[in-house]
Formats: sequence, C-alpha cells, structure tokens
Amino acid sequence: MSAARTDGDGSRRIAELEYEVRELKRANETLKQYVSRALDLDTASHRRPDDRAPDSVARAAPGLTARAAPEPTDPPRRPGLGTGTGLGTGPGAVVEFRVLGPVEAAVGGRWVDLGAPKQRAALVLLVSQVGQPVSVDVLVEALWDGRPPQSAITSLHAYIANLRRALEPHRAPRTPSTVLCTRGRGYLLNSRAVEVDAHRFWTNATAGWQALDRGDPRRALYAFEAGLALWRGEAYAEVAAAPLVAPEAVRLEELRLSVIEGRCATLIAVGNHEMAVPELVAFTQAHPLREYGCELLSLALYRAGRQADALSVLRAHQKRMVEELGISSSPALQHLELEILRQAPELEHS
Repeated sequence: MSAARTDGDGSRRIAELEYEVRELKRANETLKQYVSRALDLDTASHRRPDDRAPDSVARAAPGLTARAAPEPTDPPRRPGLGTGTGLGTGPGAVVEFRVLGPVEAAVGGRWVDLGAPKQRAALVLLVSQVGQPVSVDVLVEALWDGRPPQSAITSLHAYIANLRRALEPHRAPRTPSTVLCTRGRGYLLNSRAVEVDAHRFWTNATAGWQALDRGDPRRALYAFEAGLALWRGEAYAEVAAAPLVAPEAVRLEELRLSVIEGRCATLIAVGNHEMAVPELVAFTQAHPLREYGCELLSLALYRAGRQADALSVLRAHQKRMVEELGISSSPALQHLELEILRQAPELEHS
C-alpha cells in the first residue's frame, strides 16, 4: 500500500471497510512523519519485546518525508473487549481465541477441541463478528457456499451446541450460555466473555504509533514486535475468503504490513541499519509495489554505507512501476534519490 495522503478529518463512514482502509492509510502516514526526525539514541540499548520498555527520548532524524499523525482509534466493532492480558482460570474464565493463523480456542488456560471443519468454520465466522449477532441464514449460506442441504439448519444447531459445551464446560444444564449466546434467529459471541489475538494485535499497533507520537521509538519497537509475534499464519485461515470475513482479514493483513514497515522504520531511526536491511529486502521482494518499504530499504542501505545499492533499489522500483503500472515513482522516492545522489547531510543518522 503506498503511503497516500488522507484527509485528517475524513468523511463519515460510508461503509465499514472504507473506514478501516482509511485508518490504515493514516497510520502508514504516521510512520513516515516520525522517522523524518532525528532520534539521538544509543543503538546498543535496542530491546526485544520481552525486555522492559525504556524511557522515552525525543530528537528528530532526517531522511523520510514528514507525514500527518493519525488520531488513536480503537478496533471497530469491539465494544467491551479486554486487552488480552492473559487467560483466566476456573469456571467462568475468559475464553481466548487465536485467529491470526489457524483458529484455536482456550478456556481456563487449556486449549479445547473445536471439532470438525464446518464446526470450526462456524466459530471463525462468529469470532470475526464478536459482539455482533450473525443470523442463521448468513451462517448457513457461508458454511455451504450458497448450496445448503436440507439438513443444514439441523447441522448448524448441532455445531452450536457442541461449541457451547467446549467453550463453557462448567455451565450447568439448561442454563443460558454466556459466551456463545442466542440473539433472535442468530448467534453472538459475547464481547465481555472473550479475548481475541487480533484485537490484541490492534492494541499493540496503536501503542506503537502512540509511542512514536511521544518520541519514544524504543517503546514503539516493543509494541510493534509484541504485535507481530502474535501472527502464526493467514488471519482467519479457515474461512478468510468468506464474504463475511474477507474485509476483516484484508484489514488485518494491511495493518500487519504497516506494522512491519513501522518496525523497520524505527530500527532505522535508532541506527540499527544492519537488522533493518535484510528484513526490508525480504519485505520488498514479497511486496514490490509498496513504495514505503522501498523508501525504507533505500535509506537503510544508504545509512549502512551502501549508496550504490540504495540507488539501485530506487531505480529498479521506478522501472517496475513504469513497466507494470505505467506510472512514475512517488515524489517521496524521487526526492530520496536526489538526496542520495548529492549525499545530503540530512540523510545521515546523527
């Protein structure tokens, strides 16, 4: 995703997906603003996610285009959800779902068997809409690809009953479910009773950008790396292409890519070019049209003393854009090429 400018206020949400894509673009713009300032940091003090985050520092570092900061936002459609501090224990414990990869669920600290593929798929559909009811008709349509057998509703009811037993093993017979609830002619996962790794990822991403906002890049690294560590594969892997889930899966993937870019931008800002370069090489090979990744790689190479390689990256990207899309590189990349050619002092990490 190129780092396009967006209106800070933005228009009102026309559709939820449009709103989420707009927020992702604004978040991507933030990354460039904060790396555009110098950060006078000791690179030896860089910490991994399991270290305690250090105190903030606030100097600016040159080299990248300034961008407007987004206002912090909460994950959409997730009222009342916790921040995912851990699993509960015993009866009534929080149910934790992991959907950043194959779906998994834990109750009271123990992973539970979610059953056959269609039963698991029904759960994934509900997890993607935590706090929102999903009608029986929508579930049947998704599970059987629009061609349900006559026994579809009976099978769905059986799946729900099995899932309720797995998610609330201590619920007394004939008492209402407090986790997977009935709502009209549909079902709902109670947002107060569940935690989802996708929501924790959003929380960590937001914390990373807020740390950059405070001029604290090492705390931003802490948050970005903690969020990326939650990923185990494709989000909502079982039903990522289902119409009900696809917008959420796309949103999470775009956010993941932006967080990877944010982490690499922060590594460059703190002077850790050697770590940033190989990660950005792999990233730009996998996502060759993401201009911000190309910009970061070129800057990291230049600061690592590899001016010719930095120019080669920019020129190869320009050629690809012309041949594949018939357009030129962004003004930011064109400006960076000129700055590298003249060895602008502003590009050096101070």
